[in-house]
Amino acid sequence: MDFIQVDIIGLSTSPSSGGAYALVLGEVDGNRRLPIIIGAFEAQAIALELEKIQPPRPMTHDLLRDLFESVGAEVLDVVIDELREGTFFAKIRYIHEGDEDQLDSRPSDAVALAVRVDAPIYVAPDVLEEAGIPSDEEGVAISGEPVEEDEPSTPTSQLERLEEQLDKAISEEDYERAAKLRDDIEKYKNELN
Repeated sequence: MDFIQVDIIGLSTSPSSGGAYALVLGEVDGNRRLPIIIGAFEAQAIALELEKIQPPRPMTHDLLRDLFESVGAEVLDVVIDELREGTFFAKIRYIHEGDEDQLDSRPSDAVALAVRVDAPIYVAPDVLEEAGIPSDEEGVAISGEPVEEDEPSTPTSQLERLEEQLDKAISEEDYERAAKLRDDIEKYKNELN
């Protein structure tokens, strides 16, 4: 399977998040964003490494990096390969003594390790298709239609209202809210079928 490479776009939170953050991954060769809700500890671990801040003692992800190095294993990449019932799953793929293998991981832990070992991050196409959010580009709405400033849209259904709220959340870069709305839209579509 060909995976899609992504980069870390950012970490965001909102006052009502209860300590949760949205890790936002962006397609390297595309315009989709993938927000993944993670805990404060994992967000801090990613942010510290991105900002090249060294804590006085090794953090858990530093220990994992050091363990891979001490046994002579090389992290090849991390892959977010599944989305099941709203939960993302990831694999840390590595090579040890000439053999390739993988470890099951939470995406937040896999990404925290990837930034420490400078490993690429990939997403399975079906995961990005299901949970990815197209980013708004200049003068183009999320749907790909030109933005018409003179014609305010009047949503005629619950689904259209949710999609309009999703567009607004993306334009405001409120990725945590966008992720929740994306899930609400998917749930609503499933109820219609």
